Amino acid sequence: MPESSRHHHTRDKDYSSRDRRAPDGDDRSRSHREKQRYADTQRDPRVYEATRYHSRGVPSYTETSSSYYDDSQPYHHALYNLRYITTSRGICQAMEFFLGLLLVICAGVNHSNSGRYRDIASLGGLYQYYYGGANAFTGAEAQKVQQLDDQFYQLKLPPYVYSMACGGALMLYACATLALGVLRVPYRFPPLLLAEALLDVLIGLGFIPAVAFYFIKLQEIYNNPICKEREAMYSSKGHRGFECNLNGADIAGGLFGVLGIIIFPISAVLAIRGFIRVRKMKERPTEDNNL
Repeated sequence: MPESSRHHHTRDKDYSSRDRRAPDGDDRSRSHREKQRYADTQRDPRVYEATRYHSRGVPSYTETSSSYYDDSQPYHHALYNLRYITTSRGICQAMEFFLGLLLVICAGVNHSNSGRYRDIASLGGLYQYYYGGANAFTGAEAQKVQQLDDQFYQLKLPPYVYSMACGGALMLYACATLALGVLRVPYRFPPLLLAEALLDVLIGLGFIPAVAFYFIKLQEIYNNPICKEREAMYSSKGHRGFECNLNGADIAGGLFGVLGIIIFPISAVLAIRGFIRVRKMKERPTEDNNL
């Protein structure tokens, strides 16, 4: 065989062997590029969009309108944060806020009602004509009834003041936890969820003695001789509504307290579930990077 033909023959063999090795090299380089692209998308999802549109020959959104994206990003982020209110934890915390508000309202109704008798008939004239008669207290009786009203009002203040204070504290606590959730603070600091769960459990358990103390204290007030004497004097003139019994606001306040025994443990369970979910989300990127 001539030397030139031998040279061409060896060169053709080299080219054929190189062609056979080329697909394997392309596969390895392609798999390397795919792994690198996957790692980049884990760091920033916009990289995936840019590479996807670039591979199709279409200009990416980040390349053509990056300024518009940067301008609208705060609004998009704010709307995303507000979606927390519609979650189970957000709804439960909103219920805690309204529960505290209802406790304040129920206690405030009785706190603001002094119920002091007004001796209008003693003014004489038309007042005596319209407001006098057998149903009116006059003279010493009117002064006695007013004194009993003042004493009874001071007697019933403590449980209502404590109820309003507890309701206001619950409102502040619910607002704080709701604000932290909207700002996604528990996602950055997951131990806050455990602290929230612990506080919810303590508050839920604290409602049990609080409701019991509330009704026991009210029963002591209504069994007090001052209340009994006041009731007897009003009954002697035919007035109703001054009985020494629990009124509607008292019963409603107790029922809302029982509702708190249910809501706060549920909130604690949701906080623990949120903590587990956040831990899994934070462990997932590390697992992907280790692959």
